[in-house]
This record gives sequence, C-alpha cells and structure tokens, in this order.
Amino acid sequence: MKKLFNIKRCLILVVLLFVAVFSYYTVEVLIARANTPSIVNDYLESEQVKITIKDLTERQLDILLKVEDPNFYNHHGVDFKTPGAGWTTITQGLAKKFYFYNFEQGLMKIKQTLCARLALDPMVSKETQLTIFLNMMYFGNGVYGLHDAANYYFNKNVSELEEEEYICLIASLIGPKDLNIKEHPQENAQRVQRIKKVLSGAYIPQGLLDITYEGADNI
Repeated sequence: MKKLFNIKRCLILVVLLFVAVFSYYTVEVLIARANTPSIVNDYLESEQVKITIKDLTERQLDILLKVEDPNFYNHHGVDFKTPGAGWTTITQGLAKKFYFYNFEQGLMKIKQTLCARLALDPMVSKETQLTIFLNMMYFGNGVYGLHDAANYYFNKNVSELEEEEYICLIASLIGPKDLNIKEHPQENAQRVQRIKKVLSGAYIPQGLLDITYEGADNI
C-alpha cells in the first residue's frame, strides 16, 4: 500500500512539474509575441540598418543561405533535419538577440527554439528576418553587419565585392574571432575552399551538424 502511495505521489509530482514547465514556456512565448513588433520596428528604424536583402545579388543571397541556413525559406524558424544546418537557424539566431540579455546554452535553448518557432517566424517575414540578420552578423574585430564588414576588410561596398571576397566574409561567420581574413587568412582560406565545394555540389554536408565541411578536404 505504501509503495502504491509513493508511486501516485511521484506521478503527481511529475504532472505538476510538467504543468509548471509548460506554463513557464507558454508565458515566455506570449511575452515574446507581445514584444516582437516593437523590437523589430525599433531595430529597423535604428542606425544599425545599413543594408537590406535587396542590396544583395541573387548569387550572394544563395551563398549566404547555403552556408548559414540552407532550408531557411522552407522551415518555420527551426530546422533539425537539413544537412549542414547546425543547431541554430537564422531565426533562432535573431531570437537569441531579441529575447535574451545573457544567453547560455542549455535550458535557454528551449526558450530560444520556442520563441523562434512560435513568435518570431510567424510574425516577421523571411525578408525582414534576413535584412536584420545582414546588419546583425558579427565578423570579428568589433565589426557587425555585412556593410561594415565589406568596408573594414576590403574597403568596398557589398555590391563591389568579388565573389571570392564575399565568400571570405561569409566563411568567417562560424568563428569570427578565429576565421576572419585579417588575423587568420590561412584558416579563412581553407574554409573558403570547403564552402566552394559545397556551393558547386562537389561536397554534400553529412548530417545536421556538419557545418565545418571537413570532409570536403578529401575531395
């Protein structure tokens, strides 16, 4: 009888814990949805926005998405299936910036994922997400945004970049401190070559977490 009582008590605790967790994340998503319009509008109206998706060529956009979020236009903020996508989509990256003060991996990843899927993606167009991302990307050496990165590393506007130069910038996004072309040109060049093989179809990422394309070195 005592054993049965303990089992029931454990079940009740499990249910209460589930309800508490569900309620917490529900509230967090609702808060995110309520704040999203003002957050996005404030950012778009700020001086941080120096480039929009319309300033990229079709080729430049294709390269960016192929590397950073290959299924961007088809997923709903979260993508745990596409080879080479990694754990974080562009939408999740924006959610990390918009809904957290100090983001740390672990349980915060759950909130990040839910907010990306249920708040940011359904409320903000893909084009707007990309425009924000273009201006929010970090390229190392205190440089944020593609516009400033093109100027800092090549003294050019984005529209003036050669494809090789553009890929050099995109190549650094995975590790801007250790892969930027100014301080680590060899490491950057190696990643550029890997990316080129992905773009040409010579190498296909092997699974979700294959974001470094190390297997491309054998081709």
